Amino acid sequence: MRQSLVVGNWKMNGSLAANRSLLAEISTAELGNGEVAVCPPSIYLQAVTEQLKDCSIGWGVQNICEADSGAYTGEISAAMAAEYHCRFAIVGHSERRTLYGETDVQVAEKALQANKLGVVPIVCVGETLDERNAEQTLEVIGRQLRAILDHKRFAELDTWVVAYEPVWAIGTGLTASPSQAQAVHEFIREQLAKVSQSLADKVRILYGGSVKAANAVELFAEADIDGGLVGGASLDGSEFIAICRAAG
Repeated sequence: MRQSLVVGNWKMNGSLAANRSLLAEISTAELGNGEVAVCPPSIYLQAVTEQLKDCSIGWGVQNICEADSGAYTGEISAAMAAEYHCRFAIVGHSERRTLYGETDVQVAEKALQANKLGVVPIVCVGETLDERNAEQTLEVIGRQLRAILDHKRFAELDTWVVAYEPVWAIGTGLTASPSQAQAVHEFIREQLAKVSQSLADKVRILYGGSVKAANAVELFAEADIDGGLVGGASLDGSEFIAICRAAG
């Protein structure tokens, strides 16, 4: 039985004061039986770590470099994330792919790098509106997954999470219907099962794309949706708590 997981992706939002207030609210709430984590901007990791160290809520980073170290100004390594006891690293978010040109191969390398240092990669996949309208959703997601599943070092990737985030539903207020989301999640699990049924049974697949309290219960009721990667709603304490309860 897979444990549900809800991860709050704060993106480039927050301040020391706002973060303290938000974490104080969610860390003292009843969140249910699922796993919960937040991914703040990396500059706030130390403060977040300190505030959550005696709490069941985990934390992670929004991105890592595919290299161990070196001349990569502005990047952080998986080893740095591990030093802060990060449980998760988001890799391949659509904003990273679109705004910063990250490739499928690069995302695969980041996932493997995180796993090597004991940080669980949350691998984001998803299609644009044009790709969905052209009925290319499964083709696009299949390609994004194959970059990892066909990688020569894939056998090293023993723990990971997949997040399906339809690009057309991120920050737009649009949301895939539960049945639309389930169809893609089912497809993802089928691709994992082609490698091994054990992998398909173990890997958690999250939905990300304007998840909020109003739609969380219906989304998480679907058989292959194991939780959510939550953007804007993770910055609102009451919304995020309700989403966690819906999953847990």
